[in-house]
Amino acid sequence: MSSSIRTEVRRGDALYPAQLLRLERPPEVLYCIGDPSLLVPGLAVVGSRRQTPYGSQCCALLAGWASRHGVAIISGAAVGCDQSAHRAALESGGRTVAVLGCGADVDYPPSARGLLEDLRQDHLVVSELPWGTPPARWTFPERNRIIAGLAAALLVVEASVPSGTFSTADHALQAGTEVLAVPGSILSPQSRGTNQLIRDGASVIADLDDLAVCLARCGLLSTAEQDVQTHARDPSTDAERALAAGPMLLEDLAAHLGVPVQEAAHAVARLELEGAVRRGMDGRYAFVAGLGGR
Repeated sequence: MSSSIRTEVRRGDALYPAQLLRLERPPEVLYCIGDPSLLVPGLAVVGSRRQTPYGSQCCALLAGWASRHGVAIISGAAVGCDQSAHRAALESGGRTVAVLGCGADVDYPPSARGLLEDLRQDHLVVSELPWGTPPARWTFPERNRIIAGLAAALLVVEASVPSGTFSTADHALQAGTEVLAVPGSILSPQSRGTNQLIRDGASVIADLDDLAVCLARCGLLSTAEQDVQTHARDPSTDAERALAAGPMLLEDLAAHLGVPVQEAAHAVARLELEGAVRRGMDGRYAFVAGLGGR
């Protein structure tokens, strides 16, 4: 559906997402631009505005993989991890929803203007604030509860301490939404928050197998066992995971995967068609990360 149509979805309407009723204070009205049928349970992906290259790669890998498997990606269009998650969904040909801390027709932050134009046209931008409402400090914690409420699972990629991301995690826990977190270096300030969430009980997402299991448990994939077995047999998934760690020549990738060069070449060709990897001038293949830096 290609649309920039404005829609006001009120509590009690057929399009009003039932999962928002889990919140203590469900929004009375959702002001939407785009396709309101995208108000379905999905994977919320949030993280630091000061994302590191590691955070950018994780967003691209995890949000992109989930999106290619039919999971809607929900985030807040903020600088950093949020924008990376939205762009990973767009690059994967999937669906994505931006929840704003201002009116759905307001371009904020300014760096998201082009992204929001794309989302309003073919995806969905939503807010509980009336048209034209400017952003304010208090609107973002309120926005976070809607992100958490719309999601069947919340994935925190990077977060410092303190971080506004914790308010989203708190709202998720209150709504019964599972919280997932990507572990990081104990030396990285941007991973202190995610490591703390894991210490406090969040599910660890250390690879695509972990993500598949959690998404299946939350009802976003058919079954964990079936999906994990499917992508475990798929060499392109293993190649994608390996190249996310760093660029490689085809021969080195084949050796790393323990497969013939021809099989590695087929896997890389498929990933190139999907836009997930790119061949550099030096002949090495690299995972397409840094989507939020465009």
